[in-house]
Amino acid sequence: MKLEVVKEKLQAVIGGVERIPLKSPTHPILATLFLSAKRGALLARATNLELGVEYSLPVRVEREGEAVVPAAAFAGFIANLPNIKSVFLEASSGKLTVTAGGARATFTTLAADDFPTIPKAEGVSFSLSSELFAQGFRSVHYAAALGNLKPELSSVYLFHEGDELMFVATDSFRLAEKRALLKKPPAFPPVLVPVKNVAEIIRLLDREDGEVRVFVGKGCLSLQGERLSLTTRLVEGAYPDYQQIIPKEFAAEAVALREEALSALRLVTPFSDRFNQMRMHLEPKKKRFEFSVRNGEVGESVVALAAALSGEELGSNFNYRYISDCLSALRADSVSFSWSGENRPLLIRGVGDRSFRYLVMPMNR
Repeated sequence: MKLEVVKEKLQAVIGGVERIPLKSPTHPILATLFLSAKRGALLARATNLELGVEYSLPVRVEREGEAVVPAAAFAGFIANLPNIKSVFLEASSGKLTVTAGGARATFTTLAADDFPTIPKAEGVSFSLSSELFAQGFRSVHYAAALGNLKPELSSVYLFHEGDELMFVATDSFRLAEKRALLKKPPAFPPVLVPVKNVAEIIRLLDREDGEVRVFVGKGCLSLQGERLSLTTRLVEGAYPDYQQIIPKEFAAEAVALREEALSALRLVTPFSDRFNQMRMHLEPKKKRFEFSVRNGEVGESVVALAAALSGEELGSNFNYRYISDCLSALRADSVSFSWSGENRPLLIRGVGDRSFRYLVMPMNR
C-alpha cells in the first residue's frame, strides 16, 4: 500500500473511528485500525465487536493494499502532526511508514486477514436526516438504565408508529420518548439499540451531513451515509408496554422558561443529600411555583420561578438529576410540568413541541 492523502481529511477520518477500538482487549486485533487503499479511496475501519465503523475518503493511491495498525498510537501521531498539506503512507514487510514534512513514524502492523468482518444489516430500510436521527437518540438515551441486569432497559427502543419513528428509553424511574417523521415509513420490527453504543452513534452522526440510510436486520442495525458506514449489535428481548403508564389527565400544570428552570436547579442542588431529592411545589391561587431542597447537614434553599400555573395546589419530591437531564436535552424555550396528582408521575414537555415527552416517577420518602 502506498498513497498520499490531505492531512486535514485524514485527521477527520481517523478522529471518527479512533474511539471505537478497545483500550485493553482480550485480543490485540481489537485495539487496531484497518486501513485499505483501493480504487482511489482510503477506507478506515474499526470495531469492538459491539459497534463497527467505516469511513472512506478520496486519496491518490500509488499502490493498493491493506494495513492494520495500533489505533491509539496511529491516531495520536496523526492528531499531532504539524500544519502541513499532505501525508504519505506506505506499507510493506509488516510495517506502515507515515511521512509528513519532517515527521516520520513506522508502525508495526498485524495481519489484515485477522481483522474482524463488520456485518451489514440486510432487510428493511428507510432514510432519515442524520441530524434528526442523532436528535432522536440524544433526546432519550440518558433515561436508559446503566448496567446489564436488564439488557432491554439498557437500550434505546426504536419502532415505528404510523408515519413516525419512535425513540424510547427508560430505567423504570423515568421515561423519555421522541418522535421523528418518516417520509415513507416501512414496516420493520421493533429493535433495541444498546445504550453503550448510542453515545458513539450520536457523535458519528453529528459528523455526517445529509440523509443516512437505515437498515434493520436480524441482530444488527446499520447506517449508511455519504462517507460513514456503521453497524451496531442489537439487544434481544421484549420492551415493556410503557404507554400504559403515561397519564392521560392532569391535576395541575406549570409552564416556565427552560433556562430559568435550569438556573433554579443549579441554585438548589448544592444542598441535596445522597438521594438527590428535590421538592417541586405549586400554588396556582397564589401564583407561586418553587423548587426547594432541605439537608440537615448543609442547610436549605428555595427558589421561586415565574410561571403560568393552573389546576390544584400540590407538591412532590423528585430526583433533581432526572429533571436536569431532561431540561438539558430539550430545545424548546419554554417547558410545561404536568402533574397527574399529589406524589404522582410528572410529565415534562417542551411548549410547542409535541414530538417529545418525559415522565418522572416521584420519590415518596
